[in-house]
Amino acid sequence: MAARREQSLPEVSNPKAGRDYFIGPTYEAGLMLLGTEVKALRLGRANIADAFIRISPKGPMLYHAHIAEYDFGNLNNHSTYRPRKLLLKQAEIAKITGEVQSGGAAIVPLKIYFKHGLAKCLLTVGKGKKQHDKRHDIKERDAKREISRALSRRR
Repeated sequence: MAARREQSLPEVSNPKAGRDYFIGPTYEAGLMLLGTEVKALRLGRANIADAFIRISPKGPMLYHAHIAEYDFGNLNNHSTYRPRKLLLKQAEIAKITGEVQSGGAAIVPLKIYFKHGLAKCLLTVGKGKKQHDKRHDIKERDAKREISRALSRRR
């Protein structure tokens, strides 16, 4: 049997997560998607920059994640901003709920990717950054950039 080539699938990341939150422990959750959503996601046509997760009685739900309509879909094409259910173990849901209820934390999606053909969402419980924390991060990044420039000029 011939070896199957691994196809490079796109990964949708959340650039605002690291900038606006202190990243805590991460969890990997499955995503319940419709067929046209999977096809659009495989084309990389998604955006989770403004997305967030809430724990409802039905379980964890992903809100405001934009997955574009599939171009070759029919009348049964999906709604772009519909809430999507996340699949987590009960112990993980309880742990996340406890961390959020302790105060000052939010459940934030970091990225959506495919693993063994299944759509997964990497999420975290993040604490919001204050303005001075964001300024401190910018200063650190600029200092590292200056150091790397100086080292590259020296070579």
